[in-house]
Amino acid sequence: MITLGTQGMAAADVVAVARRAAPVEIGADARAAMTRARALVEAAGELATPVYGVSTGFGLLATTRIAPERRSQLQHALIRSHAAGMGAPVEKEVVRAMMVLRARSLCTGYCGNRPEVAQALVDLLNADVTPVVPEHGSLGASGDLAPLAHMSLLLLGEGQATMSDGRTVDGATALREAGLKPIGLEVKDGLSLINGTDGMLGMLLLALADLDILVSTADVAAALSIEGLLGTDRPFAPELHAIRPHPAQAKSAANLKLLLTGSGILASHRASPHAVQDPYSIRCAPQVAGAARDTIEFARQVAERELASAVDNPVVLPDGRVESTGNFHGEPLAFAMDFLAIAAAEIGAIAERRIDRLLDPARSAGLPPFLAHDAGVNSGLMIAQYTAAAIVAENRRLASPASVDSIPTSGMQEDHVSMGWGAARKLRLVVTNLSRILAVELLAASRALELRRPLSASPAGEQVGELVRKLGGGVGPDRFVSVELEAVAAAVRSGEILRQAVAAVGALQ
Repeated sequence: MITLGTQGMAAADVVAVARRAAPVEIGADARAAMTRARALVEAAGELATPVYGVSTGFGLLATTRIAPERRSQLQHALIRSHAAGMGAPVEKEVVRAMMVLRARSLCTGYCGNRPEVAQALVDLLNADVTPVVPEHGSLGASGDLAPLAHMSLLLLGEGQATMSDGRTVDGATALREAGLKPIGLEVKDGLSLINGTDGMLGMLLLALADLDILVSTADVAAALSIEGLLGTDRPFAPELHAIRPHPAQAKSAANLKLLLTGSGILASHRASPHAVQDPYSIRCAPQVAGAARDTIEFARQVAERELASAVDNPVVLPDGRVESTGNFHGEPLAFAMDFLAIAAAEIGAIAERRIDRLLDPARSAGLPPFLAHDAGVNSGLMIAQYTAAAIVAENRRLASPASVDSIPTSGMQEDHVSMGWGAARKLRLVVTNLSRILAVELLAASRALELRRPLSASPAGEQVGELVRKLGGGVGPDRFVSVELEAVAAAVRSGEILRQAVAAVGALQ
């Protein structure tokens, strides 16, 4: 059970709710904090001085005073008008992450919502009922307005939802089948539901969880390629990385050294002339992967700060003030996700260069063209490299920063936006694409190791290679290779490739 309190939550808990339907509850401290803040909001609504979103309209309409008897209507109208998204539905895991993160922010006691509003989100999560949220609509400031509004429609018994069995039904039906009832929105409730960075943050946290697996799997794939290409492990000695003390570079180098330990292939070629200096895609693997790891750590720090934040506008301070803020602006998240996309794209780019080298008989140290059985009649993995190259090219396009763009909205009241939602959406594509590039490298490298027999690979190479050949087949006549690549890619994403490597050599850094 994951308890939402006033002090934020752990990234792993968000992923557990999003992907594994971990149950959620609201702690007593959060209920007390929301109750205290709610009393302050209701008092602020009685003041003659206008309070944004409590006694006024929104955006450019912030100077429009709303009569007390119409303020509940204002909150319902806000949700309906802002649910203006379009496009394909966002993935279920993203919506669930957004829901629990919004509930978390409400539970901090800075938003001024009624406790019932946070509880309604938790009830939907625990019932595995997921609002349908279109892909397009957020500019990353004021938060993820349109996606969160679509999420919030379901609380009113409106919009659409996906049930636990995969059916899509209207909001009223979804609540009825789940044994839940629509809620009414009072002063500030609707605004607190939609003024957050929760969609962006949710996608960043999910990407970080995936990249933690993929960056180590990239070291595994590189190690197999190094063996297959008769490379050397000498550039990965710790003393060589100590003189350029980037911490994550040293970690990747240590991983490669460990993964290559016990390699009969490397041992048999240590004195070969070609081993004096390997090409950059082999020798500089730790420098590229290490830089990516450092980028991941930077993004993780940003995510952890955001997880400890109360994001809303206005916010309710303990001394009774209700103050407007700009904390909903997604620029910190947008920068981090753009940087992550660049890093992930580069891990894929260097992996593709190793794939190409494995398939090129002029550079593969004696391997057959395209790792083909009876080359000429068979093409081997020729076109698999095309696929990797196409994905690398797409990732380079996706690595172009979204955060340098801005389109003014709301009658120039919201005249600079982060485009953080767009940065998050393309980051998800880059991460998925990276898993596919690594699958191509693993399939090619495992075949190369097979072709090096009777020389033995390292324990990691043998164990990972065996799994890859089980999923994707080994050297032999040409066959339908797409299904093999997808099977290996699924093992990359699930972490099974990494688990096999760890089982062979112990934990990686």
